[in-house]
Amino acid sequence: MVRAGEGAFLLDDFINKSIIAIGWNATGDLSAIEKIDKIKGLVAANYQEYKSGTVNISAGQIYRFIHEFKIGDAVMTYNPTERVYWIGEIDSDYKFDKEICEYNHIHKVKWIDKIPRDELSTSTKNTLGATLTIFDIPKAARDEIFNLLSGSKKPIVEIENEKESLEIIKEDFIAKSHEFIKDKVLSLDWEDMQELIAGILRAMGYKTRISPKGADRGKDIIASPDGLGLEEPKILVEVKHRQGQMGSQEVRSFLGGLRARDKGLYVSTGGFSKDSRYEAERSNIPITLIDSDMIVELISQNYDSFDSETKSLVPLKKIYWPI
Repeated sequence: MVRAGEGAFLLDDFINKSIIAIGWNATGDLSAIEKIDKIKGLVAANYQEYKSGTVNISAGQIYRFIHEFKIGDAVMTYNPTERVYWIGEIDSDYKFDKEICEYNHIHKVKWIDKIPRDELSTSTKNTLGATLTIFDIPKAARDEIFNLLSGSKKPIVEIENEKESLEIIKEDFIAKSHEFIKDKVLSLDWEDMQELIAGILRAMGYKTRISPKGADRGKDIIASPDGLGLEEPKILVEVKHRQGQMGSQEVRSFLGGLRARDKGLYVSTGGFSKDSRYEAERSNIPITLIDSDMIVELISQNYDSFDSETKSLVPLKKIYWPI
């Protein structure tokens, strides 16, 4: 797969001029450069805004386009407007040309046919959804595509299997999103973590007070309907942002500072031991233990109600999924 730029804006050039092309024009002609490290150096020098990871990915894409694409190889690109995949065959070695199109690293291509996206199975559609400019198409997807090109009918896939496949993709996506959000949360410093927990409570309808720096006698945040702790429920919050589980002694100590009508919230990004959870369960004072996974769940559930300060701590973008 070689994408025709962002939004396929170069698709007409690809098809009408019988080419595939990639950008990074500032590197110049790379015909004589055979080492990927040298390409990395040129990318880093000419695209100084790139982080190291972006430099490595970009250099890898360029190297493959120049040295791994061979005459006779099958290649495809996507037209998102018409929802069709164009299939072709590479027809030339690599060349650097500033005249043919806006992207200067080029191979000539003989375009053979096109396939509607709607004729592909859900699993193949998923494999073709990668965001990289260049990527390998898995064998199962290639076989399906070549079968369609040869005139073979698409294998019958029951609707339930299609739904199941889409559901698996969705669940995988949700699981990855959960971990990425958790990565962001755990990268916060201790003060920002306190602000995040307070922000979650505000989004849930409470007013909060964060204890000043120094000895807080086991209370980092006080949350209540009036913000003064005079109206019930009065929630006292302890925030531990560190590696390692909290044990029963820490939970017992926190409970010791609560009064009969208080509610306790103990936050530990390092989690809780089995004994500490037992200590909380048998407590006469209501207490909820919150680990990093529950923080992520609370963020997801209440994010739309976050104030701007809290959103700035964990910036997220909503993504819609078909049901």
